[in-house]
This record gives sequence, C-alpha cells and structure tokens, in this order.
Amino acid sequence: MWRRMDRLRIIVLIALMAATGAMLTSAAAQKDPDPKQPDKAGLADADVKQLLLLMDADKDGRISKKEYMDFMATEFDRLDVDKNGYLDVKELTKSKLRPSRFAGR
Repeated sequence: MWRRMDRLRIIVLIALMAATGAMLTSAAAQKDPDPKQPDKAGLADADVKQLLLLMDADKDGRISKKEYMDFMATEFDRLDVDKNGYLDVKELTKSKLRPSRFAGR
C-alpha cells in the first residue's frame, strides 16, 4: 500500500513540476519579445512625444485646440506648395505623410 501511495505522490510531484516549468517558460517568452519585431507601443510613444514638442507652443505639456489647429494650418500651408488652398496628389506625394504611419492608432 505504501509503495502505491509513494508512486502516486511521485507522479503528482512530477506533474506539478512540469506544469510549473511550462508556466515559467511561457511567462519568460511573453516578457522577452522577438528582437526582430519593433516595439510599436514604444515607437508610438516617441512619435507622440515628438508631436507634443512640435505642437505645444506655450510649453505647458498640453496641446490646446488652438495650438492643434495652428499646427495643422501651418502644416497645410507647408504642403500646399502652389498656394492654391488645396492639396493635390502631387503635393501629397512629395510629403512624407503616409497612411501606414497612422494605421491602427
């Protein structure tokens, strides 16, 4: 009888150790992202900080509606090379603005 209980305890112990090892391996894999994949959240944070620095005219760490609209008007004027009040395909093609930069944000 004792032998059977000892075997059962050993089997349960081995199963617990295997389950614990699998959980630890899974947790380590989740914490260590694939170095080939860029950290999109980190890139987005850097882009947002750069935009904040560009738009925040009064340097209070926030962007007001006026600051936002002034920034967008300035950017529109910069892109509108022929100064006709419209952005055409040629002007947008020359800009570095691409839809893929903003996809999923």
